[in-house]
Amino acid sequence: MTLTRHSLLSLLFFASTLSNLAFTVTAGDVSGDTDFIRESCNTTLYPDLCFSSLSRYAGAVQRSPAGLARVAVAVALAKAHGATAYLSHQTAAVVDEESDAGAAVHDCIANLEDAVDEIRGSLKQMRRLRPEDNSGAVRFGVSNVLTWMSAALTDEETCTDGFEGVEEGPMKKSVCDRVTRVKKFTSNALALVNGFANKL
Repeated sequence: MTLTRHSLLSLLFFASTLSNLAFTVTAGDVSGDTDFIRESCNTTLYPDLCFSSLSRYAGAVQRSPAGLARVAVAVALAKAHGATAYLSHQTAAVVDEESDAGAAVHDCIANLEDAVDEIRGSLKQMRRLRPEDNSGAVRFGVSNVLTWMSAALTDEETCTDGFEGVEEGPMKKSVCDRVTRVKKFTSNALALVNGFANKL
């Protein structure tokens, strides 16, 4: 499997989207907005990572639980997509798919691709929500996002679980370290979506 033109374009799109959000932050006083993000991140399993990755979007998020959840999902998508593209490009050419490590990498990439699809679907749903309506449709939409983000986290965990019987080595460490980091972003995004859901 190689890094396709579509993957490159998608990565550029995500980078552009997140850069535009970050640019918004420079426009004004966001100290209160930053405090909101810090407090919200304290409800996640990885609060320091949450704050360091989301505080730059304070100006865009302001003090909106929906906005913070949406940005967290976008960041998780960018991380998951980047890891999938990296593993596809860096490992596919050097692993023997008949070996335990090769089979684990192959399965991991497939699981990450599923996770990317689920997080992408979550982001699309979050962008369509209109929280001010506070309607049943909003709650239904958020319920879908929670389901998809949970499924994405399960897929990412399945990836690393697949290496349990694989002999220790640079390939195993590289893949597991990278995917473990992706899991943290997904976990944080899931927690922030759940926090938003609890406010509906």
